[in-house]
Amino acid sequence: MESFLGVQASLTGRRWVGPGAEVERATELLVQRSGLPQAVCQVLARRGVGPDEAEGFLTPSLRDLLPDPRSLKDMEKAASRFLDAVDRGQQIAIFADYDVDGGCSAALLQIWLRERGMAATLYVPDRIDEGYGPNEAAMQDLARQHDLIVCVDCGTLSHGPIEAARAADVIVLDHHLGGETLPDALAVVNPNRQDEDGACSHLCAAAVVFLVLVEVGRQMRAAGRAGPDLMALLDLVALATVADVAPLTGVNRAFVRQGLRVMARRERAGLAALADVARMDTAPTAYHLGYILGPRINAGGRIGQADLGARLLATDNAHEAAALAERLDQLNTDRREVEATVRAAALAQAETRGFDAPLVWAAGAGWHPGVVGIVAARLKEAANRPAIVIGLEDGVGKGSGRSVSGIDLGASIQRLVSEGLLIKGGGHKMAAGLTVAEDKIEAAMARLGELLAKQGAHLAGPSDLAVTGLLMPGAATIELTGQIEEAGPFGSAAPAPRFVFADMQIRFAKRVGETHLKLSFTDGLGTQMDAIAFGAYDSALGPALESHGGARFHLAGRLDINTYRGRQSVQLRLEDAAQA
Repeated sequence: MESFLGVQASLTGRRWVGPGAEVERATELLVQRSGLPQAVCQVLARRGVGPDEAEGFLTPSLRDLLPDPRSLKDMEKAASRFLDAVDRGQQIAIFADYDVDGGCSAALLQIWLRERGMAATLYVPDRIDEGYGPNEAAMQDLARQHDLIVCVDCGTLSHGPIEAARAADVIVLDHHLGGETLPDALAVVNPNRQDEDGACSHLCAAAVVFLVLVEVGRQMRAAGRAGPDLMALLDLVALATVADVAPLTGVNRAFVRQGLRVMARRERAGLAALADVARMDTAPTAYHLGYILGPRINAGGRIGQADLGARLLATDNAHEAAALAERLDQLNTDRREVEATVRAAALAQAETRGFDAPLVWAAGAGWHPGVVGIVAARLKEAANRPAIVIGLEDGVGKGSGRSVSGIDLGASIQRLVSEGLLIKGGGHKMAAGLTVAEDKIEAAMARLGELLAKQGAHLAGPSDLAVTGLLMPGAATIELTGQIEEAGPFGSAAPAPRFVFADMQIRFAKRVGETHLKLSFTDGLGTQMDAIAFGAYDSALGPALESHGGARFHLAGRLDINTYRGRQSVQLRLEDAAQA
């Protein structure tokens, strides 16, 4: 494949790859038929949006895109049992996973119940002491005191624990890959059950819970009753969708687009408090959900008290929200320190094995199980390969993995469980967890690499940087940036567009903090533009641009709106550069 602008090795060592001829033809057709700016058409063409679909794509409607809840198996049974428990005033327990998706799923149910004048018991397992998902002791104890247990973002593979809870009815609302058999629960609503058609397989658990509440509302209306406003809950669905790296396609786009509007109203006490401690001073975007709010909510489950995130999301008390947000913010700071130590060791180990294999992995004694998933994500980004990071203790490894687009990691992990190489494991396409005996790690990782290679995990070039097209500083207006955002939100399966400003002159460059670089550049035609390059000094990018010596550069990055003292301007979030 021919490199973009002839860049075979940029300042970060990557080859730049532009759109293919088919995307370029589709772009030109969109420009002619839609009248939209070329940069917007480039984004749409890359997403496979044709001229007749452009208007609908830019204004996605939840009404048009929301799947019929009843298309999912066990949906009517789950919704009617939940509603029956509410009507009869029965004791309800919510067993939730400790991540953002689990916390949002639990909060959705808690808030809905609160508006009906009811409360539910929240149980979130400790990551270290109990591990992922329902366990027999906890489920048995909950069943003694409750009539209904709702497992959210977990439970699909929990045959034993659900059997132990037979004194209560159990409903599973999940999205993780199902096994050949389902646990003996009253209902298992999961678009990734093996007997589902896969049409809703891209939904996170919170989206599944939302669909259940839609069905509950439908049943209430059929009985002549009104339910709570579900649209006001979309901020939680959006947060979970982005934080769980669900693909931002189809109805997920609508969930996130409309959820961000709800979040901007700051009516959710917990999210407003968390935004304040994180010093968010602009309207929320998908970036904020994935990189600002999500990590803080996750921090409780990673290295602190497991239920802090869910409690923050569900509370309607501003004072409690402020206290929980402060606690989570501090835990997130602590988590960064723990993560940095593990990341350095894992990267060194993985680099020794090589980044060109279908799987990159690392394992180490004492690595905190709460950060192995984040470190796996860093390995994945560094190598553009699926990655696994495992923490070892007492002869057992607990690991987490992250995948790249197009490679189903969860299915391969389940295959290893069936082959006896893992003690347990599961997940979904983009993320998975596993438990493995220390003496089987080498064999398990070798076999996992074989399975991932069959999916083509070894084919992606680790040095490729995909770019959308060329742009001039004078064209990078606030209006254009807003139009490009309308083609989002961007994230998993919908990467943010990356534009190249070619043959630019550096006017100003200054190191900021330890690793960042601020600069301004011009095309020589009178237009100047600012840029920020985060982590620029982790590679040759920062030093080369700071000491540019008058050389001209091609600059690649993403457009961003910068707000300073109430004034807005477009800046480039610089990711790479090459000498012109």
